Amino acid sequence: MTEFPVTISRLNRFPVKGMSAEPLTSVTLEKGEGIPGDRLYGFARYDSGFDPENPEPLPKERFVVLVKEAALAGLKTRFSPDGQVLEINVKGEAHRFDMTGSDGRSDAARFLHDVLSLGDPEPPVFVSSAPHRFTDVSVVSPQMMNAISVLNLASVNAFGERLGTEVHPGRFRANIEIDGLPPFSELDAVGQVLAFGDVRLRILSRTRRCAATEVNPVTAERDLKVPYLLRKELGHLDMGVYVEVEAGGQIRVGQDGTLNPEVNQGLF
Repeated sequence: MTEFPVTISRLNRFPVKGMSAEPLTSVTLEKGEGIPGDRLYGFARYDSGFDPENPEPLPKERFVVLVKEAALAGLKTRFSPDGQVLEINVKGEAHRFDMTGSDGRSDAARFLHDVLSLGDPEPPVFVSSAPHRFTDVSVVSPQMMNAISVLNLASVNAFGERLGTEVHPGRFRANIEIDGLPPFSELDAVGQVLAFGDVRLRILSRTRRCAATEVNPVTAERDLKVPYLLRKELGHLDMGVYVEVEAGGQIRVGQDGTLNPEVNQGLF
């Protein structure tokens, strides 16, 4: 069977759900696990119902995320899991919060509440409960909670050409951006394997897109009705796929690999 060449163009992790990507040059993956450090933290809304002692997957709307707060894209953030320092940059001014203590977490939450003009009567709450991940598809299954999002840049470019405008891949907040595949071919590859050396990533499902993708990651404005336009142009709401780490190892930006059309083993 034919193998299709593919190259890793970009690697990202999102330490805090809804906040800025942290670009990576390489990452070591483990079987059945997500990107290390990805979406292990989040700002839960005051009435989210999240219990760190008994973490249960919750809908993304229970957190401070782009689908409800477009202005979040205008904040440039960095979070150090080791040092537990959150930096929020607003219009060139950096604000740093020590998240190791309750005072720092409360200060950061109040700052977000104010700078985003959240309509909630109380500030959000900074939460974590590793190994629980705050992924959008955590509500589907434990397997999907650890799924890794992959975006085919050729699909994004082809979508933009249909619309007559540039579509920034950052709208889709993927962990792995790849190039080399024909546009939209990944959507028909559920059950197949992306292989990079010894690393094997089996495609579990397509990624259904929501209104968060309407937000321009550069301007922080809702300027493109992506879900509506996907449906109009392509007949579905999908862009990108979710994969599971079937065999671990290190992957890096610029690494070449293949899409192997193996028989679907019924993983999803």
